[in-house]
Amino acid sequence: MSSQDTLLEVKNLHTGFNIDGRVHHAVKDVSFSVKPKEVVCIVGESGCGKSVMSLSVMNLLPKHNGKIDKGEILFEGRDLAPLSEKEMNAIRGKDISMIFQEPMTALNPVLTIGYQLDEVLINHTTISKEEIRRKSVSLLKQVGISRADQIVNEYPHQLSGGMRQRVMIAIAIACQPKLLIADEPTTALDVTVQAQILELIGKIQEEVGMAVLLITHDLGVVAEMADRVVVMYAGQVVEETDVDRLFYEPKHPYTKALLESIPKMDEKRDVLNTIEGIVPSLKNMPEKGCRFVDRCPAAMDVCREMDPILGETDKGHAVRCFLYEESFPQSSDKRAEVQ
Repeated sequence: MSSQDTLLEVKNLHTGFNIDGRVHHAVKDVSFSVKPKEVVCIVGESGCGKSVMSLSVMNLLPKHNGKIDKGEILFEGRDLAPLSEKEMNAIRGKDISMIFQEPMTALNPVLTIGYQLDEVLINHTTISKEEIRRKSVSLLKQVGISRADQIVNEYPHQLSGGMRQRVMIAIAIACQPKLLIADEPTTALDVTVQAQILELIGKIQEEVGMAVLLITHDLGVVAEMADRVVVMYAGQVVEETDVDRLFYEPKHPYTKALLESIPKMDEKRDVLNTIEGIVPSLKNMPEKGCRFVDRCPAAMDVCREMDPILGETDKGHAVRCFLYEESFPQSSDKRAEVQ
C-alpha cells in the first residue's frame, strides 16, 4: 500500500509503562493502517491494549510513566511519535480528533458546553467570536441536540449521558478532521441511545468524508460499522481482515472464541459459551510464547516456546498463530527476523 493510499499507518508500535522500575508493554509490535474515509474497528476484551494504542496515536500517554519505546505512527507520512506537545496541539482537534470513553470525565465540569466547543474553533480557526458561537450552536444541532441555543450555556452535569456523548462528537467534528478516533463511544449508554450514537457517527463520517478508528469490545458494533477489523489480545494484533471474512472465516482461536460467545437467535442454550481465564495483567505478561496460550483450546508445545509471528494466510487476511505459520509467504524469513 502506497503512502498516498494511507491516512494513518502504525508500524511496530511498542508502548510501555514504568511500574516499579521496570517497563511493561501494554502494546507490543502493533501494526495496522487506516485509509482515507475507511472505518477500521479495533476489537478485543478489556485490558487488551486498545485504549493505550489510541492514546499513543494522540500522544496523550501519562507523562510520568508512559512512553512509546519503539515504532512509528505515520499520519499522512509524518511520524507523530517524536512530536512536541506544541506540534501535537496543532494536529489534535484539527486533523485528528477523539471521542473518549466517558464523556462525564472528558468534559470539563466547570465550563459551559459552549465554552468547550468554542475553544476548539478558537484554537484552529481565524473566524470571529460571533461566528464561532453560531458555529457551536450549529454543531450541536448537527449532532441532534434540540434547544442548542440554551444548551451552549449549560454545564455537563445538566445533560444526560447520551447528550454529553453528542456534545463530545460535536467537539470532535468541529474542524472536520481527517481521522476520528472513537474509544468505546457507546459505553454506559442504554441500547436505544447506543444505536442513535452509532448511526450519528456513521452519518457524519459519510457527510464529512473522514476516516474512523473505532475501538470497541462489542462485535455487534463491528458488524454494523467496520470496513476492516483489527483483533487485539494482550497488547498484540492477533488477526486483521475485512469485516465479512472476520465473521465468516475467522482464523485465530481467540477470534473464533469471541464469535462463539455471542448468543444466537436460532440456538437454544442453557449456558452461553465463554472464554475461560482472563487477559494476563500488564505485570504478568508471558516472557515468551503466545499470550493466548493458557486460554487456547488449540495450544501446542511450540506456543509456549516461541513467539508467533503475524503473517498473511491470503491477501488481506493476517493472523498471529502457529496453526497457520507454514502458509505464510516466506515464513522462514519472517521467523528469522524475530529470532
